[in-house]
Amino acid sequence: MKVCLLYKDRERTNEETYYDTASIIKDLGLKTLILTVAKKPIYEDGKVISVEKEDPYLMECLRNVMMTPLHTAEEIRFRQEIIKDSIKHEELIRGLYRICSEVILKWNELGRGGREKTQLSNPVMKLITDIRVQHLFSDALSGIRKLLTEQEAELSSPGLKAFREDFINAFTPEREEFIKRVLEDISFYTDGSDAEDEGRDQLIRPRIVMESGLEDGLKFSSLKLEELSSQSDKFLKPGSTRYKFREFMNSRIPDSFSTVKDPRINEQSRTLEYGIVSYVVEELKSLTEEFQTLFDRLRFQTAFYLSALQLKQHMERLSTDWCFPEVCDRRDLEFEELKELVMGLERHVDVIGNSCLLKQKDLLIVTGANQGGKSTFLRSIGIAQVMMQCGLMVMARSYRSGIFPHVFVHFTRREDSEMNSGRLDEELRRMNGIVEQIREGSLLLLNESFATTTEKEGSVIAYDIIRALREAGVRILTVTHLLSFARRVHEETKDDPDAGVEFLSAERKQDGQRTFRMIRHEPELTSFGLDLYEELVGSKVKLSSL
Repeated sequence: MKVCLLYKDRERTNEETYYDTASIIKDLGLKTLILTVAKKPIYEDGKVISVEKEDPYLMECLRNVMMTPLHTAEEIRFRQEIIKDSIKHEELIRGLYRICSEVILKWNELGRGGREKTQLSNPVMKLITDIRVQHLFSDALSGIRKLLTEQEAELSSPGLKAFREDFINAFTPEREEFIKRVLEDISFYTDGSDAEDEGRDQLIRPRIVMESGLEDGLKFSSLKLEELSSQSDKFLKPGSTRYKFREFMNSRIPDSFSTVKDPRINEQSRTLEYGIVSYVVEELKSLTEEFQTLFDRLRFQTAFYLSALQLKQHMERLSTDWCFPEVCDRRDLEFEELKELVMGLERHVDVIGNSCLLKQKDLLIVTGANQGGKSTFLRSIGIAQVMMQCGLMVMARSYRSGIFPHVFVHFTRREDSEMNSGRLDEELRRMNGIVEQIREGSLLLLNESFATTTEKEGSVIAYDIIRALREAGVRILTVTHLLSFARRVHEETKDDPDAGVEFLSAERKQDGQRTFRMIRHEPELTSFGLDLYEELVGSKVKLSSL
């Protein structure tokens, strides 16, 4: 049975993930986001008082889904509608995820994917395991059906409504009742032999009614099954007086005989039981075969929506705005009070947001004061874009952007012991890898790239690479301290309203204070590094004079 909660008409996508997902996760800080969202908030009196330990499976699922972008506005809206339903029906999503997780855990304990050696060499043990797996499936499917029928008139998303309808049609009450009845009838095969070991008072015995003849050597012939069921009986220890009396009385019943007194009949009875139960179990397997992969698929897909639900709860802890982004033209970018989500989650505070309106622009150059929030601004866009393209909400009052299935990041890196060459060589090597993979309609985020060489040389490199990529149809958002590069682009485009270039600058007040907001401003010939010098050195001079 198909689930189809991530995609309308298929289970999984054949689309590729982003190029260099490790760099995207590292440079945008998504590891913190994934770790935080995998922790369930604990509420008391409507307030979050603590969080549970992270769920590794949620982390793995969210990472995989986030790194595989959607390609159409319809796909994004499909997931957004299910997220809205998940927020309204939290217990449904948590219940589906819990049931599937428990089934898979117990199934693995029973030897899923490969029997233990003892089971392979012991057909009886294998059959008992198969019965227990069918019990596991039956209980889980009943639990899923109960959850879905409780929400029959309340679900609104096409995805969840379609899944509910398909599941209820596949696992009908009649099928549910039949499976439970058959499992009850053969319960003697798994429960009957455990009474002595478990110290139970009741023994589950088989009731097998057959029409048969007997040939020479007490062999059965012309067998026909009339009835198969389990019945409870008082457990009597073999060899006890009451046990012997019961066997004697049974032997006095006309047309009956004791299997204990004749080993040949006992062996044939056991063989008969095994054959009948094996046949019944195979029939049960055919009834539940279509649900074999359901639990894995449903667990994975509900894990994503559970992550979205917990993302919303963590954002609400920050008392900040969040929204479902909208898809627009690829050359437009519009957002209001967009905030850097990862920073907010790390510091547990509502951070400063930015607003921006770009119409028909394919190059954004951000310059301005050091420590003015430029890199944070760029990361906030990158995080929001990745989240939008997997269907998640973003931390903004509103967010509208085009879809870029191919997103690339090139952030400056600190020099470390793993670098086998200089920092500029390392930057150029990473850029070369990007250029080999990038294509028309891609999005490239550059954060202080080529600042590891001289300002003059870095400006030339940046100008040539960015010009070539723009000509290839790539949209570029760059934060830079290469002021010669920025001024050169500004001089070439300032008189052309259709140049497709926008300039922003980190706002700085007259007294040097940073507001961490980006404003429209032409590139200046300074990054106001003296402000930081005065702040650091000046404070030391004051302290030394005390």
